[in-house]
Amino acid sequence: MTASTQAPPAPARPAGTPGPAPGLDAGELEGLRTVPARHPWRWTAGTAALVVLVQFLHGLATNPAWDWATFRLYFTADTILRAIGRTLELTAYGTVLGFALGAVVAAMRLSRSAILRTLAWAYVWVFRSIPLIVQLVFWFNLSYLYKRFGFGIPFGPTFGEFETVGVLGALGAAVLGLGLHQAAFAAEIIRGGVIAVDAGQREAAAALGIPRVRQARRIVLPQAMRSILPAAANEVISLLKGTSVVYVMAIGELFYQAQVIYGRTGRVVPLLMVATVWYVVLTTVLSIGQYHVECYFSRGARRTPPPTPLQRLRALVRSLPARTSGGTPSRTSGGTP
Repeated sequence: MTASTQAPPAPARPAGTPGPAPGLDAGELEGLRTVPARHPWRWTAGTAALVVLVQFLHGLATNPAWDWATFRLYFTADTILRAIGRTLELTAYGTVLGFALGAVVAAMRLSRSAILRTLAWAYVWVFRSIPLIVQLVFWFNLSYLYKRFGFGIPFGPTFGEFETVGVLGALGAAVLGLGLHQAAFAAEIIRGGVIAVDAGQREAAAALGIPRVRQARRIVLPQAMRSILPAAANEVISLLKGTSVVYVMAIGELFYQAQVIYGRTGRVVPLLMVATVWYVVLTTVLSIGQYHVECYFSRGARRTPPPTPLQRLRALVRSLPARTSGGTPSRTSGGTP
């Protein structure tokens, strides 16, 4: 009787370790050389973009036509700083008025009343169709159409009247125009965020007997804010830059004040750069605020907030040594990439 010999079992492979490629044994795999993946066109495009950027920065630093001495002189001038305050004031008033009225218009568009829905749709249609500068000029000249305004019974007696020009000056007309224009876009942003919430959320809340006001305040709006905030922040930033249109009303905001200075000194380019850099700074501050507000309202949907641009830059810098030492995704020569 002969005893049958049994081959010893193969050593266990660690979990996650890829097995040999089909048609290759372990000995053949040991002789293959692993090389990092190459991306020549990606590096070529990145290098070309960096060359263009460096050329542009070199021109900014060496071209005397930019007149950086005049830029430094007026960048923190008192007139410019006061104009920045007026720009922020117009932005704040337009944002508050626009989103307050926009919330009302959005509620009307979501209403079950056909009359309210139609009026809200007409409002959005009209104010999105007319350019902002036309609206501002119209409100600025409202006293030409209506000398006096009164309040009382509709189509009946009037209890009091006041002069239009005494109430609606240049600043008031600018705030009114910016707010009404902003409300049309804010209404669609709010409406889009509300209808993005799953209808089952409201149905479940209604089944539990939660009142409609509490449904909107505690269930619908916290979820809708995640959709509303990115578009709303873009509108606020657009409004910040759109305040430059009120120069037609001779209001001393940032762009108008830069025009006044370069009209007096003839230094057009450096004064335009002063306004440009300040707009970039203000937009950056608003973008940082947008990031933190979005993180606050997304804490129920994400365990960790998304990285900031600075954090992404730091992670990229830290990963560069690993990439240069061969830590990039690799492929095996002779195999399938």
